[in-house]
Amino acid sequence: MAMIGILGGMGPLATVDFMERIIQLTSTAGALCDQQHLPLLVANLPHIPDRSEAMLGVGEDPLPALLDGIDMLNRNGVELIAVPCNSAHYWYDAMRARSGAPMLHIAETCVAAMPPGTRCAAVLATGGTLHSGLYQRVLAARDIVPVVPDEGTQQNLDACIHAVKAGDLARSAEYLRAALLDLEARGAEAAVMGCTEIPLAARHLKAPAMTLVDSTLELARATVSYGLSRGWNVRR
Repeated sequence: MAMIGILGGMGPLATVDFMERIIQLTSTAGALCDQQHLPLLVANLPHIPDRSEAMLGVGEDPLPALLDGIDMLNRNGVELIAVPCNSAHYWYDAMRARSGAPMLHIAETCVAAMPPGTRCAAVLATGGTLHSGLYQRVLAARDIVPVVPDEGTQQNLDACIHAVKAGDLARSAEYLRAALLDLEARGAEAAVMGCTEIPLAARHLKAPAMTLVDSTLELARATVSYGLSRGWNVRR
């Protein structure tokens, strides 16, 4: 039986959200019973050191723990790996080299879903991901100008992410709304939600200031497409 491996726990709520998206998308694609869903093996590893802090040079290196998670999935014979954490993709090349299975890239799948004609897109991410330039490079490769938050706007985004991790989704949406208004004023036409906590906050926005492209949803779409195209939802 082919299994999809999920390296998660970064954070736990975002991992559950990713799994739920996979299940919903598979149902939309025609799954009518348990046996028509995709097999998932989830490594929910919240002990992995903070990725953003490490990228900013103030925290423990998470790569050994990330590779331990990849090893765990390798031992169980997964045939695809998805990592529903944008910041972890700073170490994508090292994880991919360690993986025995193909690995999806969350930023590539997210940016590929930008609305046609988008010229300027805001980057909503952790401070570490922003500092790494991950989304700026992927956007620029598609001729989209990245709009990077200033210090005050980034403080609101960081507070949004921390509020989600603490379970305060209503508060997280307030911080996100303030950040989006600032970025809209600076010319952003759309935004990539380049942290898997941010889509959870966005659900509590009544009217977002711009189109929001959800990295969790786009990674889930790519995961489901990969599995369904290979018939992994059919018991053999």
